Amino acid sequence: METLITLPWVDWGMGSVLIGVFAVVVFVMVFIVLGMMKSKKKAKKSEAEETE
Repeated sequence: METLITLPWVDWGMGSVLIGVFAVVVFVMVFIVLGMMKSKKKAKKSEAEETE
């Protein structure tokens, strides 16, 4: 029974790496979405200028 208590249930090194990778992916996706939002605003403005 004592051997079950001493077994590591969590690999902190791999868990930390996975959390870091997840955070980087989230930040990249946020910047991509923000870039797309800004480019759409510019495209709408340029379309409006062309119709005038």
